[in-house]
Amino acid sequence: MIKDIDITDQKTAEAVLHVQIPSYKVEAEIIGFYDIPPLKDTVTTLRHCEESFFGYYIQNELCGVISFKTENDFIDIHRLVVHPNHFRKGIAQKLLDYIESIEGYAGIKVATGSKNKPAVKFYQKNGFQMVKQIMVNEHLTLSLFEKHVNNSSK
Repeated sequence: MIKDIDITDQKTAEAVLHVQIPSYKVEAEIIGFYDIPPLKDTVTTLRHCEESFFGYYIQNELCGVISFKTENDFIDIHRLVVHPNHFRKGIAQKLLDYIESIEGYAGIKVATGSKNKPAVKFYQKNGFQMVKQIMVNEHLTLSLFEKHVNNSSK
């Protein structure tokens, strides 16, 4: 079940961090770089990030999270994470599908580590096109993806 998350709530932010940190540790392993910003998040930084959050719950356990901000008729995904105990259950797909169903936007943007082949394949499989790569430093390059959607009501 997908539910709206109030990230400003202390216990909710703790639950999100409990999913986010292990998920991003897996990404850090994949890309061979551990100094990625989501691994430095705290309950306080999450509570003040001003992103909209949705969570995927199995019974009462938060298993996956998607967050975004909106800008210029685009949804900009900031995080799409699934706890490693729940990989390969289709949770990321369900969260992405949920965001894609939100009406009133021209498209969706997302960035991921270029070396994160599973994430790159996931976005490409879902119709996202790579629009740019940004070299953050000698160890980290980000791939920026966009997808235009046909549910804009503006």
